Amino acid sequence: MMLEVGTKAPAFELPDQNGQTHTLEEYRGRKVVLYFYPKDNTPGCTKQACGFGERYPQFTEKGAVVIGVSKDSVASHKKFEEKYGLPFPLLSDPELTCIQAYDVWKEKNMYGRKTMGVVRTTYLIDEEGIIIRAFGKVKAAENPAQMLEEL
Repeated sequence: MMLEVGTKAPAFELPDQNGQTHTLEEYRGRKVVLYFYPKDNTPGCTKQACGFGERYPQFTEKGAVVIGVSKDSVASHKKFEEKYGLPFPLLSDPELTCIQAYDVWKEKNMYGRKTMGVVRTTYLIDEEGIIIRAFGKVKAAENPAQMLEEL
């Protein structure tokens, strides 16, 4: 289950790769592409982040902001950002507060072993803080272009 379209997006307050705190409220008046991913510097997550990075000017032209969230540390996010030149905030949520609020912390089956982890999910939030689109189990390489089309 994901959060429902038409519901208010849960508030968050998390640090980015530079230690700067971000809240959903500060993006009021802009569309927000909020994407949750499992881990920095893994093949799928790198494809997804770089895809958003390459298209970032198109997102800003459409008045949208892109924000990535994982449970990785601020330091890990900083290395990831620098390695790939990512132009958007990567929020660190090691306590899983935002990850759980957006219902993306799930049991996963990895090679027959059950583990808990982030299910790659992207939400599109409107200017008023309402979820207008929700995509679960997204394909990392396709998600950035898909989200651009949604705008």
